[in-house]
Amino acid sequence: MQKFAALLIAGVFAAGMAPAMSAAHVEMRPMLTLGMAKAMADACEAFRETQENFRSVNIAIVDRGADLVLFRRQNDSFLGSFEIALRKAQSAARLPIPTRTLGEIVHGKDGKPGRAPALGEFHHVTALTGGLPIRMADGALVGAIGVSGATGDQDEQCAQAAIDAVADMLQ
Repeated sequence: MQKFAALLIAGVFAAGMAPAMSAAHVEMRPMLTLGMAKAMADACEAFRETQENFRSVNIAIVDRGADLVLFRRQNDSFLGSFEIALRKAQSAARLPIPTRTLGEIVHGKDGKPGRAPALGEFHHVTALTGGLPIRMADGALVGAIGVSGATGDQDEQCAQAAIDAVADMLQ
């Protein structure tokens, strides 16, 4: 039976019936590289060092599929914020909107109730400020960053500083 399968496959390729593999069939999408993620984490840490009253942070950077590319935990950062940083990044990649916006959708804003409070109940989704999608200049999503350990506003500022630092790589 194995010989028959091998002969059948060989016959298909010999007869030219195999799918054509050309550059036109290969989809080329921009991607978040480890080098970009390292540069972002470095920039986030450098930004944090310039700020007063800014606690140590955890930094999670994921690709467009919400898979971890890089994680960095600063000394003395809260142990529990490891998972929060990762969930912020995954949430910003999966939805893909800033987690601050997600928080407004779930919890509301300016005294008005949230439009979709049940969204906050999904596994691996967090509505805590500090997660931002990472997009190419043309808007293509390549990943997301989540920062946790300082205040939500500080986490988001750190994440934005990281994205700003690689703006030339996102062209």
